[in-house]
Amino acid sequence: MKKFMSTRVWILLVALILGLIVLSPNPWAHGIEIATLDSTSDAAQHGLEVGMILKEFNGVSINSVSDLPLALESLEYSLQNITVKTSTEEVTYPVTNSLGFIVDDNLTILQNSVGLTDKSVLESINGQVFNGSDDFKSYYNTLIPVQTFKFVTDSGTIAYASRETPAITVTEAKKTHLRFGLDFTGGTRVLLKPVSNETITDQDIKNLIDVLSNRLNVYGLSDIKIRSASDWEGNKYVLVELAGVTQDEVKKLISQQGKFEAKIGDDVAFTGGKADIPYVCRDDGSCSGIKSCSQQSGQWICTFDFAITLGQDAAERQAALTQELLIVPGTSGKGGNYLSKPLDLYLDGKLVNSLQISEGLKGTPTTSISISGPGYGSTQDAAIEAATTDMNQLQTILITGSLPFDLEIVKLDTVSPVIGKSFLQNILFVALLSVLAVAIVIFLRYRKFKFVFPVMFTLVCELFLILAFAAFIGWNLDLAGLAGILAAIGTGVDDQIVIVDEAMNPGEQQRNWKDRLKRAFFIIFAAYAATVAAMIPLWNAGAGLLRGFALTTIVGVTIGVFLTRPAFASIIEKLDKD
Repeated sequence: MKKFMSTRVWILLVALILGLIVLSPNPWAHGIEIATLDSTSDAAQHGLEVGMILKEFNGVSINSVSDLPLALESLEYSLQNITVKTSTEEVTYPVTNSLGFIVDDNLTILQNSVGLTDKSVLESINGQVFNGSDDFKSYYNTLIPVQTFKFVTDSGTIAYASRETPAITVTEAKKTHLRFGLDFTGGTRVLLKPVSNETITDQDIKNLIDVLSNRLNVYGLSDIKIRSASDWEGNKYVLVELAGVTQDEVKKLISQQGKFEAKIGDDVAFTGGKADIPYVCRDDGSCSGIKSCSQQSGQWICTFDFAITLGQDAAERQAALTQELLIVPGTSGKGGNYLSKPLDLYLDGKLVNSLQISEGLKGTPTTSISISGPGYGSTQDAAIEAATTDMNQLQTILITGSLPFDLEIVKLDTVSPVIGKSFLQNILFVALLSVLAVAIVIFLRYRKFKFVFPVMFTLVCELFLILAFAAFIGWNLDLAGLAGILAAIGTGVDDQIVIVDEAMNPGEQQRNWKDRLKRAFFIIFAAYAATVAAMIPLWNAGAGLLRGFALTTIVGVTIGVFLTRPAFASIIEKLDKD
């Protein structure tokens, strides 16, 4: 064995060791791993971390990805209406896991998001009168009880009490640092083309990606990959990959520009985004949720309602627009007086709701606004689901602002996780058959096992190093990428046959090994240059959808030419001398 350990073989071994470190294979890894976790949540503050393996939650064994969401769902608070009476007002509003205000020991309201007057004194909730802070805390714990969260992980048990249901996503434990694309993990891939009469620059694409990222992150999606793409005609695209999202959800989230305008008459009072709306209440039952449901003509209608805070400039614009409006009596059954023009809410130029403006807001630069809208369904549950979906979508657009362009969906593909797993298993099976076929062909050609083993060893080394490189740069392997790996390995086998033929050619035995090796590598480098040249056009072909094939092929032949082929030639040289 020692006679085969030349400098070129040692270089290959060092590369293999580095590749092993990068891949960090752990075939024995099992269980359900925490994929994402809000770092500001109570769970994170008590020690729960991304990467931990979950074994149990509140006594329920976590054996699959679906077990934890089901267990957490049982702890979610139901929506309930409460009536809060203070020294200055009485307000009724819906809550889930928070009352929406904070009081001191004297029951003075210090901070709230439900429209109560600051510094007023809390007197009662739902008719329950409080004589002190102890009475309030006792009733608070009865109305919205604190729940126990107990996570049993591979690092120990983490238990704490909270009213906050943690936002956690989980995945199966990783057996390697290698990452697979949606072709194998399942999800939706969409190719978007910005539509504009103006020339779209690289900075425009960057801004588009930023807004898309914010929108998708705000919506709660955990596994998102967004990158720019282009073709050889100069067209610019954005490629988005989302795990666990359906085509319909993608269309709603991405294809809609999301241009929000609140108008009074024909004048814009404020628009979506941080400039005009610095705060949008979301995921807080005290200031966001389903307000009421009713049945009309056999159809259910549920109304959502959430609070927003206007920036000072937007508030002053609205005050100026309401200054000249007339005061008119409220419609029957609603009571109160309103201004002569409503606040009309438009989304992408379509009127989605009209809100009457109370006479008290006439000429007043108020920063607290309540946004509402309806959801329809054949059943109450369907109407609630529709209203919740529309509310989440509108909140997301108000938080992130509109996209800088209209977007055209050029290509939309969805792969289920089951089909993706089947893809991967089939490809691994085909790869194994290919390796066996190569071994048989090499043996039939040379009739000597001593040449079969070096060829197979080199083939496996190339495959391992390509996968290690993919893991190192964080490339997600898809079908095109694995096809590129097979193409690179096939090219490698061709090169090895060239080297063996030079060694075995009876007519060349009189020439020294160095000259024969030079001639073999001249052919190999010529083939290498041709392969790379052929792959370059594929880099942007199809708006980058074939980039995985081009990348893995180029990486594979490069690793072969500069690492595995020299080591293989060194081994064949030793065998030839024998």
